[in-house]
Amino acid sequence: MSSTSVFRSLYRPVFAGASHSFSSTSRASFAKMQVIGRLAAAPELVNTSTGKDLVKYSVASSYGPKDNEKTSWWRVVNFQPAGPQRDYVLGLEKGTLVHLDADAQLQSYTDADGKNRSGLNLIQRDIQVLSRPKNRQPMEEETEERQAASA
Repeated sequence: MSSTSVFRSLYRPVFAGASHSFSSTSRASFAKMQVIGRLAAAPELVNTSTGKDLVKYSVASSYGPKDNEKTSWWRVVNFQPAGPQRDYVLGLEKGTLVHLDADAQLQSYTDADGKNRSGLNLIQRDIQVLSRPKNRQPMEEETEERQAASA
């Protein structure tokens, strides 16, 4: 037996799990996306046909040079139960810049014309506000100043 084959047989068990050593669970398929963009409209609470509530909104992200900028529109749903986290998302305004962490799901459906279509939906896992709309900040500050002055 050569020294190379002895080396391989000794170290094979050590390297066998190295490609997956960070986890003790089996590999799983998943699709995740991160999007930084602005809310196209204020999020809305929707009741589904099964009686579940969900929050629906769209995020616009832009790319390309300023003179030829293109925009992608992302449909997002949030299944948070009633509570402060859901209320926080519902309180966001159109134009808010957000960082979205979401699971991506390809969904097939039949449109109103009977054509089979598919679309990519994002299921929100985490959302962080990066900045508020510029046109709303002065109004909010004025309102706070008026409330403080009247107190």
